[in-house]
Amino acid sequence: MIKEEKDTIMIVKDYVLVAPQLTHKEDWVRGQIIGIEDNPFRGNVITVRMEDGNVYWDVVNNFKEIK
Repeated sequence: MIKEEKDTIMIVKDYVLVAPQLTHKEDWVRGQIIGIEDNPFRGNVITVRMEDGNVYWDVVNNFKEIK
């Protein structure tokens, strides 16, 4: 049986939640996407700027869409 994954569409300027393992905070934190890279080794890599000016990047699995 093949598990289908939900396709997530994120674009630059969208707001997302960033995983605690990236920010070292206790909960998911809001940030704005400033770049998306199609990395041949890691897949889609998202770059996010937080409200305090910090920038984080990682694979798409560490970000959640804000609906």
